[in-house]
Amino acid sequence: MKRTEGRLSDGRRIIWFDERADAVRDAVDRRELSSAATVSQLRFDPLLGEWVTLASHRQDRTFLPPVDGCPLCPTVGERHTEIPTSDYDVVVFENRFPAFGAGSGGRCEVVCFTSDHGSSFGALTPARVRLVLDVWADRTAELGELAGVRYVFPFENRGAEIGVTLDHPHGQIYAYPFVPPIPRRMLERARAHAAATGRNLFADVLAAEQAAGERVVLAGRYWTAFVPAAARWPVEVHLYPNRHVRDLPALTAAERAEFAVLYLDLLGRLDALYGEPLPYVAAWQQAPVGSDRDLAHLHLRVFSIRRAPGRLKYLAGSETGAGAFVSDVLPEDVAERLRNTR
Repeated sequence: MKRTEGRLSDGRRIIWFDERADAVRDAVDRRELSSAATVSQLRFDPLLGEWVTLASHRQDRTFLPPVDGCPLCPTVGERHTEIPTSDYDVVVFENRFPAFGAGSGGRCEVVCFTSDHGSSFGALTPARVRLVLDVWADRTAELGELAGVRYVFPFENRGAEIGVTLDHPHGQIYAYPFVPPIPRRMLERARAHAAATGRNLFADVLAAEQAAGERVVLAGRYWTAFVPAAARWPVEVHLYPNRHVRDLPALTAAERAEFAVLYLDLLGRLDALYGEPLPYVAAWQQAPVGSDRDLAHLHLRVFSIRRAPGRLKYLAGSETGAGAFVSDVLPEDVAERLRNTR
């Protein structure tokens, strides 16, 4: 992997990550951009014990532009984009419309997986997926060193139904100045489990799924993909390394190589499930910065709101009003269908 750093015309950082060691990335961003106003506020909800981020400047962010106006495509001729080179492998840059702006203590980055606007993560080569995984590890390590950052969260939103605002294959990384609710609750459960049993909760969940087998979708030497027993979403698959790994930088070369192949297999099955591209969120859960690191167990959660062809699951009264999920499908049925889907 070759890593080349640069600056966009408004001062934001950009990093090219290339598969080839001889790649040259010396282009200059020739746009005349003024510094974006990115002041965010963090407010604490005393009833739920959760932080809420207010980022009103995001109302003006780019929304579903036509292909010839995509800001994530390469710069070609006089059409200048966020990426001032005519091609690229993987690029990371600071978001122009970040959730965490000046003074918030957080950071938001965009990760472009390919220069091909019409592609998708599932269409990448294993070598490119491996590169993306290396990029996620690189960014996790570096962002975790920033003062004030408590949790690094790489994720991908895919599909109009999910609410993406740009169609180009990309993901984001949020470096939170707090531990978000879902990982915080998991760590609380893991702490209680360790106190009661002396064991790691995530390792016990993984071992139970491997022993039961009925919800396992794919099993490799280093990774296991399964539908969790208490899946909240109509389609939900968790992908765990088989050994206890705290975060992305801790993955070995062999684990990274197998992930690239196994994850592409899983994405292919997900798209074949209903015979059309599946809208999904793919979210990495890993150890927080500085504390409770041994309690955590790295894993990827992929889930979709599609419950049947042409039908979506909407979060209605029980889910949004009471926080209690009601699922219309059995996890065992979803796992069996994914095992038998190619």
